[in-house]
Amino acid sequence: MKILVADDSRVMRQIVIRTLRQAGHGGHDIVEAENGRQAVELVQTEAPDLVLSDWNMPEMNGIDALLTLRGAGNAVPFGFVTSEGSDEMRARAEQAGAAFLIAKPFTPEAFDEALSGVGLVAS
Repeated sequence: MKILVADDSRVMRQIVIRTLRQAGHGGHDIVEAENGRQAVELVQTEAPDLVLSDWNMPEMNGIDALLTLRGAGNAVPFGFVTSEGSDEMRARAEQAGAAFLIAKPFTPEAFDEALSGVGLVAS
C-alpha cells in the first residue's frame, strides 16, 4: 500500500506520517509532495493507493489538485488533512470527490476512522 502525503510544510507532513503510524498504518510506503502540482505529478508516476492532502498550498492548492485528478479520470481515494473544517469546506471537498476531510488538530482515531472508510485497514 502506498500513501501520498501532500503539504507545503515538511513538519506537518512528518506529523501526518507519525499520526498514520500511531493509527496503525505504519507499514505503508509513504511518498511526499510539497504542493498540489507535485502531488498530481506523483499520483501519475507513483500510483499511490491514497492521497492525504492539505487544502492551502502554493503553486496548486489541494482542491485544485483533486479536481485536476478527477478531470483526468483518476479515481485515487483522496482525503484532506487541513485546518479548514467548516461545513462549506467539507461540502466543497465532497462535491469534488474527496473521500473525507480530517480537520486539524487531529487524532490517530480520526485517521483510523477516515482510512477505514476508504477500505484502508491498519497494517
